[in-house]
Amino acid sequence: MSFTDLFESGEHSRNLGHFASIANIASVHGVINAEEEKMLKRFAQKLDIDETEYEAVLKNPGKYPINPPNDAERRLERIHDLFEMIFADNEIDDHERFLIEKYAIGLGYDVATAQHLIKRSIEIYSGGLDLEDYRYLLNKK
Repeated sequence: MSFTDLFESGEHSRNLGHFASIANIASVHGVINAEEEKMLKRFAQKLDIDETEYEAVLKNPGKYPINPPNDAERRLERIHDLFEMIFADNEIDDHERFLIEKYAIGLGYDVATAQHLIKRSIEIYSGGLDLEDYRYLLNKK
């Protein structure tokens, strides 16, 4: 097995674990609704998850460990993906908040950073931005 095969296998394993985290959040209320299903299909395509893996993950998302990426930008992207799924129904409940904190810590954030990141993300996703933040996000490229 070549070095590139090992890298691709490790990357796919990280993607599979991330997809399982997303699926776990989608199924937190028991039934995956149509919007969540649509998002899961989109994430599966983005993360190169084939149909067999997709079905296996949906049957048991807890089977797949969190395998964090090595760089901060990719970790933040993973948090963003999770928040997209959480806010598919435009709200976050206590169990979803518990899970997102668990995932943030699993991705390598310390507790204080995870809590700050989650608090700010909830404010952003729920529209609770002040004018300064709104202006910053509008002007950011």
